[in-house]
Amino acid sequence: MEAGMGAEGAAGGGLSRRRLGARLLALGGVLVLHAALPGSAGAAGNPAERRALQGLRLRYGSARQAGLLEKHLEGVADEARRFLGPSPEHPYYAGAVVLAGRGRTVALHRAMGDAVRYADYDGRTDRVREFPAAERIAMAEDTVFDLASLTKLFTSLLAVQQMERGRLELEAPVCRYLTEFVGGGKEVVTVRQLLTHTSGLRSWAPFYQESTREGQLRLLWSVKPQETPGTVYRYSDLNLIALQLLLERITGRTLDVLLHDEITAPLGMHRTRYNPPLSWRRVIAATEVQRPPWSGLDRGLVWGEVHDENAHALGGVAGHAGIFGTAWDLAVLARTLLDGGAYAGRRILRPASVELLFTDYNTAFPGDDHGLGFELYQHWYMGAMATPHSAGHTGFTGTSLVLDPSTDSFLILLGNSVHPVRTWRAGSAPRVAVGNRFARAVPVRTKHGGPAWFSGMETGGHGTLTLPPLTPAGPAARLRCAVWWDTVPGDGALHLEASPDGQTWQPLPFSTVRTIGGTAEQWPLGSASGWSGRIWHRLEAPLADWAGREVRLRLRHAAKGRYVGRGIYVDVVRVAEPSRLLFADDRPADAARIEATGWTRSND
Repeated sequence: MEAGMGAEGAAGGGLSRRRLGARLLALGGVLVLHAALPGSAGAAGNPAERRALQGLRLRYGSARQAGLLEKHLEGVADEARRFLGPSPEHPYYAGAVVLAGRGRTVALHRAMGDAVRYADYDGRTDRVREFPAAERIAMAEDTVFDLASLTKLFTSLLAVQQMERGRLELEAPVCRYLTEFVGGGKEVVTVRQLLTHTSGLRSWAPFYQESTREGQLRLLWSVKPQETPGTVYRYSDLNLIALQLLLERITGRTLDVLLHDEITAPLGMHRTRYNPPLSWRRVIAATEVQRPPWSGLDRGLVWGEVHDENAHALGGVAGHAGIFGTAWDLAVLARTLLDGGAYAGRRILRPASVELLFTDYNTAFPGDDHGLGFELYQHWYMGAMATPHSAGHTGFTGTSLVLDPSTDSFLILLGNSVHPVRTWRAGSAPRVAVGNRFARAVPVRTKHGGPAWFSGMETGGHGTLTLPPLTPAGPAARLRCAVWWDTVPGDGALHLEASPDGQTWQPLPFSTVRTIGGTAEQWPLGSASGWSGRIWHRLEAPLADWAGREVRLRLRHAAKGRYVGRGIYVDVVRVAEPSRLLFADDRPADAARIEATGWTRSND
């Protein structure tokens, strides 16, 4: 179980996923899966879907073939490797596999550290007993991991498949299909609320304390919502356990059989399954030495069996945890979803269904953006890969998957971070670090192909880009430039400011319009924050108040908080009047007079 942390959502233009989710709810939860939605992934005629149905598969290739920057892509592996050392005291994980790609090209697939390193752990002394060097098992690119809560994504996909087939309705009460799911207010919990963690159920219950299946079911039936369903977001394993039971009831098949028949076999994900056989053990990454009090069970070293205590008690097959898999298989799943639900000629979902997976239904809970199973726009583990279109999930064992449809890219980090014990790590620092570096590997190009001013992506970074003193003759003077920005909403921004003396600065209101066209957006406070849609904008600021007076103008960037976006770019800075050009940064004499602090010229 790994609970989410929020980052405020923002979307640019058109029918955003946030507004789409609100619209679907306003329609009473009617789920229309047979019609393509506005901007749906892989809509009819979409080139990505056509490629998927033509039987094309993922392939290894270079950074250039993937449209990525090699130096920053290599930095993704460097960042992952850094956490094999003290982080800050113990290693964050014993080993990891990182995979990154764009389009149909896997441009990075790297293994590091150990899949099996620690034989035992003493909680009283915080000391470990390591396997002898000859008995350790090095991490490999095809190492199988306990995916932990990434299992929730597969359960969600299986649920949406049943919606497509008319067996399940998104807004129906769960008790319509699972008649025992009643009492204490559970009878009004809907399927959607299970998928979006808005059921009001508590986050967890100790199923492993029940020795029989009947006792485990009684425990679930006895759980009551802690708040009125639909009024709170709380990440809960119980939601997906209930969904598992619902799916098994309506299909007559167990969840492991559904996973194989409906997802992994059609997609050729042959190293993804529940309850891996004993013959797989030496290619599986070990997890925790489980003993009380840090674990609810006393199992010793868990290796080749599911780590989650409740999933173990449920026989290894659970809706919230229990699936094992490899980085490559997860890349296949990522490519399937980015291509609208099809891979190598096999379809598991319709394009409109994929769009609904990535639609924010939690508009009432800003920062907890959530599709059907998928978390959306979460900087706390996606890092700078987070956009209003990014989707993914994490797993308690140290796993994560991030998809970004806006750049057609995907990033997978699998680490055995609970090996030897869960208390050695905290937070999502490796996920954020590799997410930031991979986001940097996706280039930002200017129209003219040359460099632009770049703010950088440092946490807490700030800087100014100051023009020399200018004196507009009349009220028609304008500052114009091209801008591109992606900041954490509320925690990072581009500011435009003016000063009569270079000492005291005041905001300068401006407007922006997308270079591909559209209506202008006003920024009356002189600052822009959030996500600009990976599109260059034309910025314009009137200088009427400075007619006949000397003024200094500057662009300032400031980032605060723990997370950053892809950064800010500024290009083609001009200050002009109808009859003359006061400043142009492509004139060498003017460019030499720019004072740049915290900004650099970048071709990327």
